[in-house]
Amino acid sequence: MTGQPGRTGRGGGQAGAGDLLALVRTGRATTRGALQQATGLSRATVGQRLDRLFRAGWLREGAGGPVDSPLGGRPSITLEFDDAHAVVLTADLDTRHARAAVLSLTGEILAEHAGPLAVEDGPDTVLGELGGWFAELLEKAGRGADEACGIGLAVPGPVDSETGLVVQPPIMPGWDGYDIRSRLSRAFTQHTGAATVPVLVDNDANLMAYGEQRTGYRDCSAFVLVKVSTGIGAGVVVGGEIFRGVDGGAGDIGHIRVGSEALCRCGSHGCLAAVASGGAVARRLAETGVPAASGSDVRDLLAAGHPGAAALAREAGRQVGDVLATVVTLLNPGVLMIAGDLAGTSFLTGVRELLYQRALPRSTARLDVVTSRLGDRAGLVGAGAMVVEHLYAPTRVEERLLALGV
Repeated sequence: MTGQPGRTGRGGGQAGAGDLLALVRTGRATTRGALQQATGLSRATVGQRLDRLFRAGWLREGAGGPVDSPLGGRPSITLEFDDAHAVVLTADLDTRHARAAVLSLTGEILAEHAGPLAVEDGPDTVLGELGGWFAELLEKAGRGADEACGIGLAVPGPVDSETGLVVQPPIMPGWDGYDIRSRLSRAFTQHTGAATVPVLVDNDANLMAYGEQRTGYRDCSAFVLVKVSTGIGAGVVVGGEIFRGVDGGAGDIGHIRVGSEALCRCGSHGCLAAVASGGAVARRLAETGVPAASGSDVRDLLAAGHPGAAALAREAGRQVGDVLATVVTLLNPGVLMIAGDLAGTSFLTGVRELLYQRALPRSTARLDVVTSRLGDRAGLVGAGAMVVEHLYAPTRVEERLLALGV
């Protein structure tokens, strides 16, 4: 008996091994019988394609499932994605410091490191340093360099997702058009001796939004995260996918004009980031004699209960909230998450004051305004998820299985 045309296949063909893996990974079909029903493939064909996934080490058998037949019988053996066969390396760059980690394929952080690393030192230096961090983290996690299947990097600037190139970043001097993928891949190899691995790059707010939406708000079809640190950026996840715009520029709300004459680091006057970012608040505090040079300094002052920092953070929140009223009206998200150095009570209060005052009631009736759940790890988790979704997409699975000879 031949199988029917696979109902989940790409391009009108039968479902391949990659399609079966996607069904198992998402929990839509986790037994051989369920895979047959979902794809229309014969039992023999499902078995052949699963065998390739088992030989690659990507699938494993779990416990027996419930017996569906009222006549009894043997329970169905469930299938599980084996997240132990590889790990992902991720890093999240800020202007003055960075964080890196080793993650399992399901997003568990196995080892982590944070430390000073200034983007103004340039991509060659910064990416070379990250290569060393990755080597140390793999050793700390007890995993071999050959187990790393990919690297995900979050950067504080707009990224063309097709090329991985940073495009005219206002706060990343020397990075415009630099080949980040090749340099970071070489740095990994130089420090570990392992073969090169794929490197994916995206904007930090995008990956923070992706990480937060996937781990805490999977049912939210329109999710917006606003990161307010040294600069201001937004990440948008629609239908479970990052919305990047035509060339990676979506979400760059820090450079919306707000009527001020303040000079922004991008060279323009009146940008939101010039008056309401952590860097802007730090400058205003410094003018009053309070030692503050960055958004992270403001975060420390807020944590210590500094009244001047709290007042300025609330004012900055009102300015950001005014802009977000337009964002919320345009996108109608279910969740608006505030993250970054200023994401505390004072700033959030200011955001809510102006947002609910200026936005249409219908736009905010079902809106939850929240703060980050993952905190400083959001970018790492999002970067890991980006790599995994890329490497285990159905078409990519087929290519990788052929490369492995299975």
